[in-house]
Amino acid sequence: MKIARRSLLLVLFARAWAQDQASLDQPTFSAGVNVVSILATVRDKDGRFVKDFNTDDFVLLEDGVPQKIRYFSRESGLPLTIGLLVDTSRSQTGVLEPERRASRTFLERMLRPEQDRAFVAHFDERVEILQNLTSSRTELADALQRLAIPGQYATLIYSAVRESAERVMKKQTGRKAFILLTDGVAFHDNTSIGTAIEFAQRADTILYSIRFSDSIKVYRPLKAAVMGVAKQHGKEALARMAKETGGATFEVSKRQSIEDIYAQIEDALRNQYSIGYTPAPHKLGAEAFGGYHKIKLSAKDPKLVVTAREGYYAR
Repeated sequence: MKIARRSLLLVLFARAWAQDQASLDQPTFSAGVNVVSILATVRDKDGRFVKDFNTDDFVLLEDGVPQKIRYFSRESGLPLTIGLLVDTSRSQTGVLEPERRASRTFLERMLRPEQDRAFVAHFDERVEILQNLTSSRTELADALQRLAIPGQYATLIYSAVRESAERVMKKQTGRKAFILLTDGVAFHDNTSIGTAIEFAQRADTILYSIRFSDSIKVYRPLKAAVMGVAKQHGKEALARMAKETGGATFEVSKRQSIEDIYAQIEDALRNQYSIGYTPAPHKLGAEAFGGYHKIKLSAKDPKLVVTAREGYYAR
């Protein structure tokens, strides 16, 4: 009877988790866009950043229509706003301390005094901003120190992205990036992944995800299978969010430490191009307002890889 009862509970957990992922709520809101801005990085076939690009080296399409790049700069000077979103759900118990240490070091290295700012938020059964935007390394370190694992089970990944974009990032100018520390498994989250991506795109915020999983061994086959499916889904979700916002996704492993990953993110943030264009006049008609437009930014040289967001919502 005990085995049957446990199996039933696991099935119910899997079903609840699947229902959480199926949420497709679509927000309806708009605000206007005059110039579309894109942050991009360019790499060669060996993964090295290309630092000498000009406007003529790019090809830019919106909804398949060629666009003229009107604003262009190599970004190392524009102010940078970083949102550190940390998963503090029960599944992260074993990795929270190394995340705390590496994040503190990253922020100390990345933020330029009086120019760049960051905030720290955590999410589990709720989303909470522990430290509002600041340039103070001390205040950010104190916020990281307050990260703690609650007793309840929930992981509001998509809500964390949505709320942080809406409450903080959309009000900022310059370069903006989320760094999402999580295993990727959302649970009991009423916000869908599509909505999270939309809010990040509307706030012009790139998302970098660091997938870090607590290596807990599960010996019961049914539970192990459920967790395996959930983790794979989470991995794919993190990759999608990063891809559609113009960021990147990473995974901590024996071959790649969290410190190594943070160094790669730092390198990417220091080697960005800022591109701006005004959509063709027919794109600014009444039918375009509030709609989603696909962007494709590529290099004329097919051997080079451009990373940039894949679209925007007209305001």
